[in-house]
Amino acid sequence: MNAMSELVESDAVHGYLHRPDGDAVAALAFTHGAGGNVESRLLVALADELSTRGVAVLRYTLPYRRRREAGPPQPSRAAEDREGIAAAIEALRSLVPNCPILAGGQSYGGRQTSMLLAENTSLVDGLVLTSYPLHPPGKPEKLRTEHLPQLIVPTIIVHGSKDTFATTGEITAACALIPASTTLVEIDKGRHDLSPDKFAVVTPTADAVEQLIMQVTANRGNR
Repeated sequence: MNAMSELVESDAVHGYLHRPDGDAVAALAFTHGAGGNVESRLLVALADELSTRGVAVLRYTLPYRRRREAGPPQPSRAAEDREGIAAAIEALRSLVPNCPILAGGQSYGGRQTSMLLAENTSLVDGLVLTSYPLHPPGKPEKLRTEHLPQLIVPTIIVHGSKDTFATTGEITAACALIPASTTLVEIDKGRHDLSPDKFAVVTPTADAVEQLIMQVTANRGNR
């Protein structure tokens, strides 16, 4: 467990909350990819960096990973993972009240979050996706875009230029399907794992999240 985080544990949610020193300007529920877990270097590094910028971050475990420590998720049980995402968002809302709530995740976790938000458009104020798995490697015809036109919250997509799950051109075209404002952050030479030990991903991602929070805060003030 990260030294600056606190355990969040219930029947529905397992994760670690990184709180800023002062009042949070926003809160982000962020989860891992299909081959990862809550201790993913990307999750920890982003949570650490964003908490220094006033964002409370809950990095949490998806239900399939709670059931077993290794192995991929089961497509037939993806709905259970989305239920776990919804539970994490609600837990974060109670832990860090009265501020904008963002959600997202790495690869599979981000895709399932985006699918949940396409079905439940009022759950959060913004979406943060890293390494969105647009299609299986080598199968560009199998696009995972059906739900993107239903996303109505401002969205960030962080994409490695060497990601085999999408070319930059493909992910740019996918962004155009989202009717809300979208920001594409390209990580030069970044691969699908976007490991912060290999690629300069944390700072540009945190910068984009800060800009998203400013946008969301302005929108809330105009309601």
